[in-house]
Amino acid sequence: MPSVLCRLHGVARVRLSVAERREELLRAAVEQIEARGATAVRIADVAAALGVSNALVLYHFSTKEQLVAAAFQHAAEGDLAELRRILGRRSTAARRLRAAVRWYAPTGQAKGWRLWIEAWAAGLRDPELRRVAASLDQAWKAALTAVIAEGVAAGEFPCPDPAGAAWRLTAYLDGLAVQTTVYTGGLSRTAMLQWADAALTRELGLPTTGP
Repeated sequence: MPSVLCRLHGVARVRLSVAERREELLRAAVEQIEARGATAVRIADVAAALGVSNALVLYHFSTKEQLVAAAFQHAAEGDLAELRRILGRRSTAARRLRAAVRWYAPTGQAKGWRLWIEAWAAGLRDPELRRVAASLDQAWKAALTAVIAEGVAAGEFPCPDPAGAAWRLTAYLDGLAVQTTVYTGGLSRTAMLQWADAALTRELGLPTTGP
């Protein structure tokens, strides 16, 4: 449904559709989670950021936990879509995987690491957030597994266990993300990307010179 203009107290404002309002609330929630943390953020913080009432936020998300889980899913699905775009390029599987790892690595362009770390921590006590994070994590691994298996089938590399390789690779990169995001004074961007490339090379059995 398209947006329509209305007048409220003499000021022209845009009345958003339900989908547009939900999108706006999710974007604001992501920003507030990044600033305050998943545990500390309140419905009131999101409402204040947009200049709307708490009741409006609660109309779309009945609890803070539901809002936080939906905001995380909204942000993470954006990165997942980009991963799938990279993996879907017309190139060898090895080249696509290397591009994906360089993008996904903590020093790459993926911007969701702080949110993922927040989700891991808050998810220990929030079943809904834990469920959403686990589902998205499985989707990441499945996307990588499919391309690794494609490369094996094409004879590009001899990886005997595509699913295991995807799990180990993402676990390694997740660990690097914690180190580089939570702590300061770590490895340089160049060194971190070299480590990520080396991990991919080991998992796929690629030559050390790369694909």
